[in-house]
Amino acid sequence: MKPFLLLACALAVPFSSFAALPNIILMMGDDHGWEETGYNGHPHVKTPVLDEMAAQGLKFERFYAAHPSCSPTRASFLTGRHPNRMGTFAPGWSFRPEEVTSAHLLAKAGYHCMHLGKWHVGAVKKESPVSPLAMGFHENLSHDNFFEMNPSFSRNGGPPELFEGESSDILIREAIASIERALKTGKLVFQIIWFGSPHEPYSGLPQDLALYDDLPARYTKKVKLTSNETGGATTRPQGEVLRERYAEITAMDRAIGRLRSHLKETGLRDNTLLFYCGDNGTSPESALGQPHRGAKATFYEGGTLVPGLIEWPARIPQPRSTSVRASTSDLLPTVAAIAGQPLPDRPLDGIDLAPVLDGTMTARPTTLQFWEYRPDGGKKTDSKPYIAPELQQGTTPLVKKMGGKATRDFNNFLHPVITEEDHLGSRSIIEGDHKLVIHDSKKGGPKVELFDLKADPAEKTNLASQQPELVTSLQTKLRAWQDSVLKSLTGADYQK
Repeated sequence: MKPFLLLACALAVPFSSFAALPNIILMMGDDHGWEETGYNGHPHVKTPVLDEMAAQGLKFERFYAAHPSCSPTRASFLTGRHPNRMGTFAPGWSFRPEEVTSAHLLAKAGYHCMHLGKWHVGAVKKESPVSPLAMGFHENLSHDNFFEMNPSFSRNGGPPELFEGESSDILIREAIASIERALKTGKLVFQIIWFGSPHEPYSGLPQDLALYDDLPARYTKKVKLTSNETGGATTRPQGEVLRERYAEITAMDRAIGRLRSHLKETGLRDNTLLFYCGDNGTSPESALGQPHRGAKATFYEGGTLVPGLIEWPARIPQPRSTSVRASTSDLLPTVAAIAGQPLPDRPLDGIDLAPVLDGTMTARPTTLQFWEYRPDGGKKTDSKPYIAPELQQGTTPLVKKMGGKATRDFNNFLHPVITEEDHLGSRSIIEGDHKLVIHDSKKGGPKVELFDLKADPAEKTNLASQQPELVTSLQTKLRAWQDSVLKSLTGADYQK
């Protein structure tokens, strides 16, 4: 039986360090922020499985989603590139067929590749040129967007099928079945499992809801979210919302535990690298404001810091934590190193984090950049679709309606000419412990903030006026990086 490696969002060592290649599984929660775990000190949410992973494996103290919203982060996760390079500007924007994914690379190395759960970087139907099957996966059970209890999924690009039950449990059940099938054929396994939890609207099993029965009385302010009954906007007391959200997190945690147990029972766990992360910070209606500033969709730490955990007993025999700043963009370079595959011949924004597993990397050697492309969302008046609109139409239904529809369609546009306004949009750069944040303003020019994240992780003190030379240096580096990204956006990377 081949040894397993579960990697759910991230890192590894050179494949030559092992007698045989590991198997790889990458897991990610939806809207699961850094603070919403027991091991990070949350006052309410119960995550015993993630807590055990943190206690037994490698814990990232500073793991980042590459963008403060979902579709862009998922594009970075798959490609190792910033989402703006491929026109994945915001939720509902697809990536492009010419992108090289980790599944493409690992398929060449002999892995059987499967995607499960949320896709959200294009339509999942078989006709789509950016479906999981078109982008390197051999099989999939996927949804165009997010999902709740009793979800509908498309299997291998087919019409949606209804699955009864709690969604995280369904995905893990299907993942285990796929693992067993692959083992029987002697194949290595690469899986990406993207949960639908804890994205709103919320629901939970009775036993999970009961764990949080005290919250409605503690948090009484009204918050806005989606109604499970109508699919439209509603207002509810925050305590009721938190009770359901935390129930979803606990159910997802339990499902991950079921997968870990299966690996242990089948003798696969020791040479398994198991990684988990979130796709962006906590959503605004559920954020409690501690310990970081901001929430989902913001460029402060609360918008991009997420849980980051790895288990790999054969490689990480003793528990350890790292302060190295890592990102979802680092996934592809690291997975490529594991499988002994060359990197795509194009600009990448991620790095190989193998030295982190060895404990030999103590600080990130490169900068981290974040950028929301253009305040208007990226569509120019003369833009032409990159992919035919009918191929970008989704099929899998969800509770939350948009424009009266229970399905989601996607956008991506040609950008042959770059203008100065294309550099606009909220953006930030982290170098060492310093972070520069820029927000464009229609009045009075951009707002510039500089923070020392080591001394001020809550980003309360703006140091920009005190350190103008550092501000200028970071602005210059950020602008040069934007120029590289915009060149990629024109499609220049695909012409090699």
